[in-house]
Amino acid sequence: MGGSDDHRPGRDPDHAGLAVVAGWLRDAGRVVVLTGAGISTESGVPDFRGPKGLWTTNPGAEKTATLQHYVADAEVRRRAWRHRLESPMWRARPNAGHRALVELERKGRLDTLVTQNIDGLHQAAGSSPGIVVEIHGTVHEATCLQCGWRGPMPAVLERVAAGEADPPCELCGGMLKSATISFGQDLVAADLERSQRAAAGCDVFLALGTSLGVYPAAGLPEIARRSGARVVVGNAEPTPFDPAADAVIRRPLGEALTELVSMV
Repeated sequence: MGGSDDHRPGRDPDHAGLAVVAGWLRDAGRVVVLTGAGISTESGVPDFRGPKGLWTTNPGAEKTATLQHYVADAEVRRRAWRHRLESPMWRARPNAGHRALVELERKGRLDTLVTQNIDGLHQAAGSSPGIVVEIHGTVHEATCLQCGWRGPMPAVLERVAAGEADPPCELCGGMLKSATISFGQDLVAADLERSQRAAAGCDVFLALGTSLGVYPAAGLPEIARRSGARVVVGNAEPTPFDPAADAVIRRPLGEALTELVSMV
C-alpha cells in the first residue's frame, strides 16, 4: 500500500520540481501511471477536450463516440467509419513521452501503466503489454455488438475504403464498431478492477496528459491519494485534481518526462 499521509499538511501543488519527483520515484516501492490524450498530442494525435480538441472544435463529433447515437443512427455510424479511416492515429509514432515511460519501466520503476488512450502508442514505443491496461479499449481492433466477434481493424477499414460505408459483421450481419469504450458503454470490469487495485497499492501515482474529467478513470488519483500515495499531475491545462496533487507539471510532457526519468 501507499505510504503515510505525513507529507500532506501544508503542501503546495507547485512546490515540487522534477528533481523532487524523481526522488519520490526512486524511493517508491510501486509506481502507477495514468495517461490521457495529452501524452499523444506530440505524436500528432489530437486530444478531445483541449483548446483545439476534436470535440471542442466540432461538438457534433462527440456523437460518434456515444453508444446511444452510434446504435440508433446509421449516419452517425457512417461518419464514425469515415473518421476511423482518416484518423491521424494510423500515421502517429511514439514520442519522447512514450519512450520515457518505457525507460522508467526498464529501470524497474513502473508497476502498472493505465491508459485512457486508444492509439496503442505505449506498446508501439516498447512498453510491456503485461503492464499496460487499455481502460478505454483500442482502435486497432473492431468488434461486433451482436455476436461479440473481435478482429483486426485494418481488415474492416479496407472494406470501408472499398465502399462499404457501414460494414456489417461478416459472421452474423451485426453492427460493427471499434473495440473502444464509447460513452454509455461499460468499461471492462477486469480492467477497471485491476486499475483501481494498482492505484490503491502504489506509493507514487502519475496522472499524465489527462483532463481527469472522465470517470471512472478520473477517480484513480483520488484512490491513490486516499491510500497515502504521492500524486503528480502533468497536464497542459489545469485539472480538477491540481489542488490536491503533491506536484503539478505544466511543461510539455515529452521534454518533462525525458528529464524526469533521466534523474531516476
